[in-house]
Amino acid sequence: MAKKANSSNHCSFCGRSENEVTLLISGVSGFICDMCAEQAHEIVNETFKGSEKSRLDISLSTLPKPKQIKDFLDQYVIGQDAAKRFLSVSVYNHYKRILQKNMKDDVEIEKSNIIMVGATGTGKTLLARTIAKMLQVPFTIVDATVLTEAGYVGEDIESILTRLLQVADYDVAAAERGIVFIDEIDKIARKGDNPSITRDVSGEGVQQGLLKLLEGSIVNVPPQGGRKHPEQRMISVNTKNILFICGGAFDGIERKIAQRLNTHVVGYSSSKETARIDRENLMQYITPMDLKAFGLIPEIIGRLPILTYLEPLDRDALMRILVEPRNSIIKQYEKLFEMDGIALTFDKSAFEFIVDKAIEFKLGARGLRSIVEAIMIDAMFALPSETNRKKLHITREYAEEHLEKSDFGRLKVA
Repeated sequence: MAKKANSSNHCSFCGRSENEVTLLISGVSGFICDMCAEQAHEIVNETFKGSEKSRLDISLSTLPKPKQIKDFLDQYVIGQDAAKRFLSVSVYNHYKRILQKNMKDDVEIEKSNIIMVGATGTGKTLLARTIAKMLQVPFTIVDATVLTEAGYVGEDIESILTRLLQVADYDVAAAERGIVFIDEIDKIARKGDNPSITRDVSGEGVQQGLLKLLEGSIVNVPPQGGRKHPEQRMISVNTKNILFICGGAFDGIERKIAQRLNTHVVGYSSSKETARIDRENLMQYITPMDLKAFGLIPEIIGRLPILTYLEPLDRDALMRILVEPRNSIIKQYEKLFEMDGIALTFDKSAFEFIVDKAIEFKLGARGLRSIVEAIMIDAMFALPSETNRKKLHITREYAEEHLEKSDFGRLKVA
């Protein structure tokens, strides 16, 4: 209870007398002032907030099984069954590894990082982002193109972990079991097979710097990113339980695969062996040997033991991507018009026209949105002002006319 204390009474924590504080609360054998009570309340909140965030919200009983993970991915990503199976099993085993109890048999499950190879727009980033959404763990995407060796212009390799810490609200325990997606990993490939007198600071140098992160070690991370300096306070992050997923287009690696498979050899002896090879999709035959020939160093290939590929998108896949996923492009535009009170509908022939143009321009799934945006831009500009307009129906003729008027219509096939 609050007490109007005598002048001899004082706070047992800070020593202030009754005259120096607004309120002095009496206890069994002492007093506490209002300022110390507020500070104690903040300390208690911070302590319990940190412990609550750091608790792993999944257990072996609640951990989604590989089939459940794949079914969830199917709602957002069309096709790519092989990549989904690899990714589902790898993520499931990774979190089983984190949740394993210390047994007497001394069997320790090692981390299995993943590398995904596929052309641009095939769904590498979307797969990783969707898995993180399902597991509700800290997840970040970093671009390997900006990374350089320490001391050179660009970002330090430790900035990868700074991003993960920021996503986890600087909760180190949560960040230490997160997922990092390193995009454009092919852009840090070694520039040539021969050693050079100049340092390859954005290629092989970055690969060497990534080794300690991928394998699992304690790394000192600058909390705000940027360059390290001696007087800066560092945060120690153990990367042992962080799952790294790497993705890259590896443009031109088909030539390396073809050389290995000898598909260009002419002669009777080679014709039998090469007859069963699908030359339209050489990416399915990729091996770690091809990654080494492309320019990744053997040490980093060894730390990315799971290699999977994403198939190129054919016409049927692009059509399904346009309309089927829960977050499909068409559903997004329908939602935009619905917010203005307008019902948006499409002819099937309009969908076919959009897909044909995406194939013609070789833009992949990302190109679908660019084409739809070019077709819809006039309607999105004019219709919100027309209060009596409640419907908009898109036909093939409408799509052809508006795409031709846009800058997109001036594009020529390469």
